[in-house]
Amino acid sequence: MTDIRSDSSRRTRPDSPWHVRDFRTLFTATTLSQLGTNVGYVAVPLVAVAALDASPGAVGALAALSTLAFLLIGLPAGAWVDRMRHRRVLIGADLIRAALNASVPLAWWLDALTLGHLFAVVLLTGCATVFFDIGSQSTLPGLVGREALVGANSAVVSLQAVSNIAGRGAGGGLVQALTAPVAVLFTALAHLASALRLIALDGRQAPSRAAPQAPLRAQIAEGLRHVLGNPELRALALTAALTNLGVQIVNTMLPVLFVRELGLSASALGLFWAAGGLGLLLGARCARPLAARLGHGRALALVGPLLAPAALLVPLVGRGSWLWAAGAGWVLAMAKIGTENVLGVSLRQRMTPDDLLGRMNATFRFMLTGALAVGAALSGLLGELAGVRVTLWAGAAVAAVSFLPVLLSPVRVRRALPPRQPEPAAGRAARTA
Repeated sequence: MTDIRSDSSRRTRPDSPWHVRDFRTLFTATTLSQLGTNVGYVAVPLVAVAALDASPGAVGALAALSTLAFLLIGLPAGAWVDRMRHRRVLIGADLIRAALNASVPLAWWLDALTLGHLFAVVLLTGCATVFFDIGSQSTLPGLVGREALVGANSAVVSLQAVSNIAGRGAGGGLVQALTAPVAVLFTALAHLASALRLIALDGRQAPSRAAPQAPLRAQIAEGLRHVLGNPELRALALTAALTNLGVQIVNTMLPVLFVRELGLSASALGLFWAAGGLGLLLGARCARPLAARLGHGRALALVGPLLAPAALLVPLVGRGSWLWAAGAGWVLAMAKIGTENVLGVSLRQRMTPDDLLGRMNATFRFMLTGALAVGAALSGLLGELAGVRVTLWAGAAVAAVSFLPVLLSPVRVRRALPPRQPEPAAGRAARTA
């Protein structure tokens, strides 16, 4: 049975998710989870460097392994999530991440920590994160109602932006004060707290009604057809993939440029990235007003050409005023991403039947994370062959034109979010049976 107070609040204020108890529960749990993830983003590589004397190549392998999970199991995970109760998926993923991260300081205290252990923890934690991310995005429409998706996604994207700033700053402070392995313990405790908070989530939400006897490959193919066969969803996926590709090419080379070529401090690089987090937050907060004024699709189509070219200021980074100019370009480019994350995710959730939400989200995650992996590899290759500045220009150019798929698609003429999508015939047949 649905919470009566939540239903009443949704009727009186259909554009606000905050009166829905389950949304507040999920948001609080996601806050804890994001905080732990961002502390681990700083602490785990420093465990490899400080405690295990890892080489730069080994540290790079750690980063690759955290991304690899989405490529290995991203697509089947979507089909599995569609078959399971989302609450169980979220709690299980958090408990697994808590146990894996807790094993790092425990092994360190026992003087048994190895680089292979750390590799395994990062890879398996990435696998659990795949399920948490897909499950979280798939359960959101059912919690708040599809009419409140823009507000809910705006809150979640804003949370991610704040977590990127606060969590990574806290991670650095914890490493400095308590050592890197102890900071990883904080990550484990944050995921445990998230799992405990998720116990309060309504567990009666039914899993997908997709036919359980359907082969996994057929279910994955159905998700791919839904995304790639729809011109609007395909445009959203291509724009997001191009954005990730360009940004990753730039991000991979920024530490080399800042520290090695410009002689700037690591804190200057951290502040530059933090400015990007502020831009992401600004874009997320502006998304709803822009959609209300311009129309949902028009806002998505216009924010790209207005803000994306600012990425071309980033390769000009240098000392003095050029650092500020590049920082301003980075803020504007990230603001574009923040707006697209809110409006794009809301649109794709609204265009997808409940039975396909997990597979749709998995398809997007697969494409977007694949773009990150390709971007990192391309950046390293271009950096070796053509130099750091040329690599930055290449990444900035990709980011600057990433808006084209959406601008050239039917998204640009969409005034409002579509009505709730009907259930696929396969899902209706399975439920009837």
